[in-house]
Amino acid sequence: MNQRISVRAIISQDSKNLLLKRATGRESILGLYELPGGRIEYGEQPEDALRRYLHDDAGLHIDKSSLFDVVTYIDHDDRDIQYAVITFQATVASGHHELHLSENYSEYIWESTGNVQTNTVTDLTQLLLGIIKQEELIDNSIKKTKVTASEGGGVVIYADGGSRGNPGPSASGFVIMDKNQSIIARGGEYLGITTNNQAEYHGVRLGLEKALELGLKTVDFCLDSMLVVNQMNGVYMIKNRDLWPINERIRDLMSQFDSVTYRHVPRDMNQLADGEVNKTLDEHSKAD
Repeated sequence: MNQRISVRAIISQDSKNLLLKRATGRESILGLYELPGGRIEYGEQPEDALRRYLHDDAGLHIDKSSLFDVVTYIDHDDRDIQYAVITFQATVASGHHELHLSENYSEYIWESTGNVQTNTVTDLTQLLLGIIKQEELIDNSIKKTKVTASEGGGVVIYADGGSRGNPGPSASGFVIMDKNQSIIARGGEYLGITTNNQAEYHGVRLGLEKALELGLKTVDFCLDSMLVVNQMNGVYMIKNRDLWPINERIRDLMSQFDSVTYRHVPRDMNQLADGEVNKTLDEHSKAD
């Protein structure tokens, strides 16, 4: 699979983000809104590419920029290409707020993440806006977790899943920790041939099943899969039918708890659950 690197900019004004409407490009993105940006040229630094796109496509000059997130994305029009998308939060230099669009775009809007209709933006933009919205929810989620952990004996469940081949041999794992960061349960399960996304979902299922077995009623999941977090929080619809049965099982389990929350964490904060996944896969490989 070929990989390409691109940049996107989050430019906010009055809690709304700048979106540009495509006037050129392939048919699947024509007439849809997207965050400013594009592919990085060979030898070009991400920050330089960001400044180039904002200047050329919107007539804007950056004052400051900071790294927001890096995600991978497979284009539906060419599934042999995986994009690494570097997203920056950027502020515009004073005196350069008036937009001048290039021929690539027909119009622009300022819109809050909660008001964006998914059928009006590109798939990549939908993914990135979901991440932005999730970040807005994280602080409230953390505050809620601290209250329930101290008052109601809540726990944190780190869950993960992986497929060696996607689809390929897959496993899921979980680690349950109490408010003192002590491990009270951990485990993994070999799933057979599935996809990464299915394995990620099964990690949540395993964690809930174990928590229910232990009589726990308040849990906060920490996952490094933004897709699963956004789908469980209702940001994304579940379009893949293979995920429907797993999601229904998870929803059924959730109904037996007082509180279940989901938040995204970087992959390096989910190493314990990832370790359970790889341990399970390695053990199954040795058994074969």
